[in-house]
Amino acid sequence: MTAPLMVIAAGGTGGHMFPAQALAEAMLARGWRVQLSTDARGARYTGGFPDAVDIRQVQSATFARGGLLAKLAAPFRILSGGMAARRAMRADRPTVVVGFGGYPSIPALMAAVMLKLPRVIHEQNGVLGRVNRLFARHVDAVACGTWPTELPGGVEGVHTGNPVRGAILERAGAPYDPEGRLSLLVIGGSQGARILSDVVPGAIAALPEALRARVHVTQQARAEDRERVTRFYTDHAIDHEVAPFFADVPERMAAAALVISRAGASSVADISVIGRPSILIPFAAATNDHQTANARGLVEAGAALLLPEDGASVDALNRMIAEVLGDPARAAEMARAAAAHGRPDATERLVALIETLIPPGTVPHV
Repeated sequence: MTAPLMVIAAGGTGGHMFPAQALAEAMLARGWRVQLSTDARGARYTGGFPDAVDIRQVQSATFARGGLLAKLAAPFRILSGGMAARRAMRADRPTVVVGFGGYPSIPALMAAVMLKLPRVIHEQNGVLGRVNRLFARHVDAVACGTWPTELPGGVEGVHTGNPVRGAILERAGAPYDPEGRLSLLVIGGSQGARILSDVVPGAIAALPEALRARVHVTQQARAEDRERVTRFYTDHAIDHEVAPFFADVPERMAAAALVISRAGASSVADISVIGRPSILIPFAAATNDHQTANARGLVEAGAALLLPEDGASVDALNRMIAEVLGDPARAAEMARAAAAHGRPDATERLVALIETLIPPGTVPHV
């Protein structure tokens, strides 16, 4: 008997791709075949996917970028991608299709609707993204990573949490030590964030000398910001590593005394599962301010401090860093609160939801 096939549709950013990767890892372990449907942009984030995942690039487009001609062509590109996905699914019929948002997920979800296949969407953020909002009334279940999630009228969601990669799960609840050397992890999403490069170095340099001398900074910065950030830390004798991308973020997060981050859904999930105090600076231009919604749970749990982007000055951030690192008892309590808020079983919850839509006898036994 051929193993059942799951098509996972995702793309655009790491925020969509990381939970998709977690589900792919889980389904392969259960004996499924897994196919990832994405576009060329999404394919840049597939390096961490298991080799057994069949990665298919489909044609899609966004209405949010490009000139007038690109926007006029978008519907035709999406329709072409949808019809290609439909042909592929008729040749090798999936048991279920799961979308994680982003425009690259449209063709596979469109094909699943046309073929009346079981279909699920997973929304990572506290507000539905454009594509998931489009399909919310046309799927069998809506899984929510952040709770509560704002949903269209008449649509019910199931709180599963945000699946995290195996490398994060391996460090779930890692021991926390706010004494001795203090590692600060600064991450700004898959491409870094300029505002973090603007305010974090100065905020650290202004710490009391006794505290600053214990600090080691690992900072993700955009390529165009890397040189000036590195030079600042060198000039101020602050121990540091600065790079546009770190392949070992789970390891660095587990070693961190404090995480300073945007409030993307995957970053919030990783911080929660590992259990680290954080200062969250939501991206002000995020659609419907969804990053503030993402941060709300950790902030209300006492695990994180929220710093709105319009108030993210050197002085404000300096005070927050000093509040956390200067009070080891408070930092340890924040770490415990973060871990208590985390959902390390989010992938299993999502799998259980998906399995309720599958006919008996379809799921392989391994």
